[in-house]
Amino acid sequence: MSAVVRRFRTLPLRSRLALLVAAAVAFAVAAVSVTCWFLVQGRLYAQVDDDLKQATQRPQLYSQVVGTLNNCTQTPQGAPSQLRTRENYYLELVQADGTACVSSNSAGMVKVTGADKRVAQEAGSADRVVRRNGTDDDGNAVRIRTIPLTVTQSIDTEPQVFPGTALLVATPLRSTQSTLNDLALILLLVSGIGVLGAGAAGLAVARAGLRPVDRLTEAVEHVARTEDLAVRIPVEEQADDEIARLSRSFNSMTGSLASSRDLQQQLIADAGHELRTPLTSLRTNIELLSRSEETGRPLPAADRKALLASVKAQMTELAALIGDLQELSRPDTGQHSDRTRILAWQDIVEAALRRARLRGPELTITADVEPWYVRAEPSSLERAVVNILDNAVKFSPGGGTIEVRLADGVLTVRDHGPGIDAEELPYVFDRFWRSPGARSLPGSGLGLSIVARAVRQAGGEVSLAPAGDAGGGTVATIRLPGAPTPPPGQEPDEIA
Repeated sequence: MSAVVRRFRTLPLRSRLALLVAAAVAFAVAAVSVTCWFLVQGRLYAQVDDDLKQATQRPQLYSQVVGTLNNCTQTPQGAPSQLRTRENYYLELVQADGTACVSSNSAGMVKVTGADKRVAQEAGSADRVVRRNGTDDDGNAVRIRTIPLTVTQSIDTEPQVFPGTALLVATPLRSTQSTLNDLALILLLVSGIGVLGAGAAGLAVARAGLRPVDRLTEAVEHVARTEDLAVRIPVEEQADDEIARLSRSFNSMTGSLASSRDLQQQLIADAGHELRTPLTSLRTNIELLSRSEETGRPLPAADRKALLASVKAQMTELAALIGDLQELSRPDTGQHSDRTRILAWQDIVEAALRRARLRGPELTITADVEPWYVRAEPSSLERAVVNILDNAVKFSPGGGTIEVRLADGVLTVRDHGPGIDAEELPYVFDRFWRSPGARSLPGSGLGLSIVARAVRQAGGEVSLAPAGDAGGGTVATIRLPGAPTPPPGQEPDEIA
């Protein structure tokens, strides 16, 4: 059986569907055919039983019964006459001890069973009837009706009861069995034709229904073979079945993969471009130092010190750029990541404020921070808040003010710098994008991209907008879902 199941699983899907349809139809047809056959059999036997019942109720039976009792023999004599309807009948009188007396015009001798003897034994006290199939002395199948012997001589006389004797009347089942055999043959032929037709129809339906799957398979194989993500499967706009949904999902998947590959290539190109400038400058400075050592003409102390400071700054810039690239290369797992925790956002903001004040000691940073607890990844959220504050520090004028406020899950950071032009706002969160006025400042152009990614992972929103008042500057806004108190039974992680 297991080998058959394994073999079935190796068949193509359309073949399995055709076989399953054929099997289901075969089961249904077989159930209907068997039910029909038994119903017809029951009706035919009921008709035969009615004929036998009518035969035992004829008044002419009296003379035959009396003659058979007076001349008990086990050998029928003469030809059947008065009990004949459709075919010859068998007539026997069964004694309580099992002795059978055959009528002279009986068609033959029927084998007596224990059920017939019990009817004879109870003939004087019960109206018992036995209907059964049996055989005659030649082995022919017959239908038998055995009843207690009660004979009416005429319409005007009382029935005469013969205690200890049963009347057995039988008729051949040759025509009935022939009809049932013909019916079985017809049902078998019709069932076979139905199963074959169902299998063919199932195969045709499977082929028609799986044609979109074939197209999808060909598209997948083409993508695997050529890495061509521009392949799309045509789908009708109004279609909403499983195949249409699968095709739309495939098209969406290939579109996402193509977009991801384009972004990856763009990231590599942008990273290469951004790395080229500090590497070129670093190589130039190192070559200058090396040439001075090789030629024996050392640089002046002040120039050497400035050159080493430039090398250190460029290495710091490269390290920051590589760290930003590593941050962006991590998978975007969202709020279901194993690294997410319940965090006190106000503690993260306070820690970021301490770092911002060290980086901009000449600036005035005011803060109004209220408790708010969120579910996020600690390092990512802290990096996002630090980047937002670093951005404000970098663009604030000397002696300027930065206003920070956290209330009801909304963090706003407002600086008083030059602000952002309206046409530049759609690009501020793109990777490596830097406004023309900021290209002379240190940075990789990845800070705000990291902010947008971290906020998105935490289920929130981030935006930048002009301050819109006389003070000028930019307002950065981060909204995160959460609550002013931690969830019951969950303590927030501590932030150093």
